[in-house]
Amino acid sequence: MNNNRDLIVIAFGGNAFQSKGDRGTVEDYWKNAYIAAETIVRLIEEGYRVVVTHGNGPQAGILAELMMLGLKYKNIPPMTLDIIGAMTQGWLGYILQQAILNKLREKGLLGSRVKGVVTVVTQTLVRKDDPDFKDPTKYVGPWYEKEEAEKLAREFGWIFKPDPRGGYRRVVPSPDPIIQVEIDAIKTLAENGFIVIADGGGGVPVVDENGKLVGVEGVIDKDLGAERMASALKASILLILTDVDAAYINYGKPDAKPIREITASEALKLYNEGHFKPGSMGPKILAGIRFVQNGGKLAIIAHLKNAAEALRGEAGTRIIPG
Repeated sequence: MNNNRDLIVIAFGGNAFQSKGDRGTVEDYWKNAYIAAETIVRLIEEGYRVVVTHGNGPQAGILAELMMLGLKYKNIPPMTLDIIGAMTQGWLGYILQQAILNKLREKGLLGSRVKGVVTVVTQTLVRKDDPDFKDPTKYVGPWYEKEEAEKLAREFGWIFKPDPRGGYRRVVPSPDPIIQVEIDAIKTLAENGFIVIADGGGGVPVVDENGKLVGVEGVIDKDLGAERMASALKASILLILTDVDAAYINYGKPDAKPIREITASEALKLYNEGHFKPGSMGPKILAGIRFVQNGGKLAIIAHLKNAAEALRGEAGTRIIPG
């Protein structure tokens, strides 16, 4: 294994498993995971080393909703968000891990280019006094109409906000990540020929209380988590794949304009001016800025289906040093 090849950290959105409009069936999950696996294996064929992370917003929200319904109707003990985050890492990691492994076998790459695929259930250190614990911003779970969201808010005390992509979704605390607790294990595996799936959903948020790690209620933004991981691994490229083709100025308006290439300093200016919504494109732009400012060569935001084209500069938004 040539460890000098460029390392890409790929951050899949929750749409890598469940796109808007999907019913969220097991068949949907496998179908979408194999599409994601095709992208990963194509990059392996092109000579890249790959570490993968993924979103879990829809899945964490679904599990949280099921837990609440179980609590209401069946007297089932509730699970905290940190445990739900760990559950989704195992669940989604299994699906993606198997899909990638099968694609590697199909292409004859297992054993030659790649030794194996492994999922690391990851904890991510956050600050106990992070301001997001007081003002939740992270969207989780399915989309609801306004009336249904208001009903759930009354019943369970959840907080809902309008999603920029339409409808209403639950919001929960999203503390800023510091570093993945398992980063050394992830690095060792990646340097020794394994495709690593890690930091799913941004990792399980934990705080350090007098030398002891303790899980906290919250969901870390997976793009900001991906940046911390990519920077720590000294990756060359951070590739953020989502369900839109690029970052836009005036997104959703008649004068919307895609951003094809922008320096980190220019992107930061637009970010600070409020051009990117906190619950959608904002964290992706901020992750790209941080990655490049921390020594990364290139950050890309693109549609899941356009990963190869985006790497060639033919699609998506590219954030470069400067």
